[in-house]
Amino acid sequence: MVETRITTRHRVVKAATIEFGSHVIHCVLRDLSITGAGLEVPSLTGIPEKFTLVVPGDGLRLPCTVVRRGGYRIGVAFEQAPET
Repeated sequence: MVETRITTRHRVVKAATIEFGSHVIHCVLRDLSITGAGLEVPSLTGIPEKFTLVVPGDGLRLPCTVVRRGGYRIGVAFEQAPET
């Protein structure tokens, strides 16, 4: 399999939440890079295309866009802040 990611990913196991509106879905952060992450979720149902990934242990709140879904995993790309 050919690696097509822009940056190196690091395997991790961290508790996180997917937050959108007033909804919170608990998940596990499985891999992380500076451009995105892989998440393990209890179900793909109800997870929108855009949400905030919160990693309390690291103090992170990252706006995300879903780029892949499959089984109990989703891949997300972190949204870039607009340049000024």
